[in-house]
Amino acid sequence: MDIISLLRAAILVSGALMIILVLLQQRGASLGAGFGGSGELYTTRRGLEKSIFNVTIIFASVFVLSILALLLIPE
Repeated sequence: MDIISLLRAAILVSGALMIILVLLQQRGASLGAGFGGSGELYTTRRGLEKSIFNVTIIFASVFVLSILALLLIPE
């Protein structure tokens, strides 16, 4: 398995996991929240919500770095 295949697999896996993690997040889940009418104040993330948020950032970083590496490595 070469580096190009590993980067493509990393893009697919991190992209799919990012979609799942974003859908698992609860903040602003109602339709009115999308238009600014949620009516709730900002609260700090705690527990599982904070963990999901941090893991989403990690997978987003892996996704972007994999795409940049794939663009810079000649085939």
